[in-house]
Amino acid sequence: MENVSNVDKLESIKSFQSTISKSEKALAQMTQKAASTTLLKKRLKALYIGLAILENVWNQRPHPYTQEDLAEARDVLVGLFPSIKNIYAKSKAGSPQKTLLERRMKALELAIQAINISFD
Repeated sequence: MENVSNVDKLESIKSFQSTISKSEKALAQMTQKAASTTLLKKRLKALYIGLAILENVWNQRPHPYTQEDLAEARDVLVGLFPSIKNIYAKSKAGSPQKTLLERRMKALELAIQAINISFD
């Protein structure tokens, strides 16, 4: 974790913030339509935790999450990879979407690493 460049740190935090924002908008829309929001709420909580753990490791910001919260978030974040990789594989080389997905996967990997380190 200590060998992460400042650019990667900034891009990872921005990626989490962007993903959280998109998820919050999706949650609001789904709530209006009375759709099931259980899975999205679980993912959103994991994203909040992922962002918090990165800010904790890199900026020494405290977070309120328990080891149980961290373990659950790690599992949810790991579970996001198959769908992201599937979308990534279908994206055109050099496209903005491909770049965004690369940054998202890097951010998720770093958050999972940070969570794993917190268990040591």
